[in-house]
Amino acid sequence: MSQRLPEPDLTYLQRVLLEMLAIPSPTGFTDTIVRYVAERLDEIGIPYELTRRGTIRATVKGTQSSPDRAMSAHLDTIGAIVREIKDNGRLGLAPVGCWSSRFAEGSRVSLFGDNRVLRGSVLPLLASGHAFNTQVDNLPISWDHVELRLDAYSTTRADCETLGVSVGDFVAFDPLPEFTESGHISARHLDDKAGVAALLTALKGIADARLVPPIDCHPLFTITEEIGSGSAAALPWDVSEFVGIDIAPVAPGQLSSEHAVTVAMQDSGGPYDFHLSRHLLRLAEANAIPLRRDLFRYYHSDAQSAVTAGHDIRTALLAFGCDATHGYERTHIDSLEALTRLIGAYLISPPVFATDAVTSQQSLEPFSHQLEHDAQMESETRVPTVESLVGKGDGSP
Repeated sequence: MSQRLPEPDLTYLQRVLLEMLAIPSPTGFTDTIVRYVAERLDEIGIPYELTRRGTIRATVKGTQSSPDRAMSAHLDTIGAIVREIKDNGRLGLAPVGCWSSRFAEGSRVSLFGDNRVLRGSVLPLLASGHAFNTQVDNLPISWDHVELRLDAYSTTRADCETLGVSVGDFVAFDPLPEFTESGHISARHLDDKAGVAALLTALKGIADARLVPPIDCHPLFTITEEIGSGSAAALPWDVSEFVGIDIAPVAPGQLSSEHAVTVAMQDSGGPYDFHLSRHLLRLAEANAIPLRRDLFRYYHSDAQSAVTAGHDIRTALLAFGCDATHGYERTHIDSLEALTRLIGAYLISPPVFATDAVTSQQSLEPFSHQLEHDAQMESETRVPTVESLVGKGDGSP
């Protein structure tokens, strides 16, 4: 008898998402969000360990221990760091993660000094319409053309130093969350706190229903995805399947939707694993989960960082649909529900290939097939036989 997942606890999902959004966590400043997620795992009853820097590696025991699978969502967000203290008491910023200063302008922020927190606003260098009129519109868009104005007496470099401000101080951007009756969820940093909330909700559903996965699964919560390293050093086990959980851009030229979960077929690192991706597609179809396929052009994930680090694993990517990624983002509860359901369905599904428990094969017999039928090997382009080419190239007719 197959195991059946309960419906996702969407109240829990929205609560933990809202609580995580309230915790600043730009890459490099993630200790508090790590503590928060670890406490949620304690409540669910899932054991975990922490790496030196704070990546959470949890374990959901299955009926067998190999081949393992892993699922990863990242706790870090984009942000900024103080690059310079200017003579006028304003602060120059450098981005943490890859994002445009266009989305930073006008933001309210918190600056975390060594001994205090200061509030402020990120503004263009020409910030007064009454003083600069149309010159404001002609200012280039770059991090060199914005600055942080502190809500403190700071009109000189010395003032800033007296306040305890230093180069290298982290700057976190206010999330400004709004959950509307329509089901839309708007906020900064849904990437990837919404994915984390979906993963936690799926894990809670499995624990509450006392379901046992067929193989061990390792939920990972990484802290450096936005700068590219993510899960590179996060896999001490014999993991054969790795599914990243992240954000899917809803934009012209993209197929993702705020009302479905996306299986990404390719991103900047190339195609995801053929078999694992199609396993997820079949699970969505079998469970009537709204789904889209998509390709991401300017995108990297935890799954890619694991492969780049040298792990011989199958990878796939699940993502919630989101408008205005890395800006003031918006998703819908429909997409987060679909993502949660597909995560749960995957966790209790059998491995794509039981033979993946073996790290190398000495025979083609157990090796996978992508083209299953002879008909698929047919082509209207006929290749000449070897016999017809014998003697060619030596001057003979």
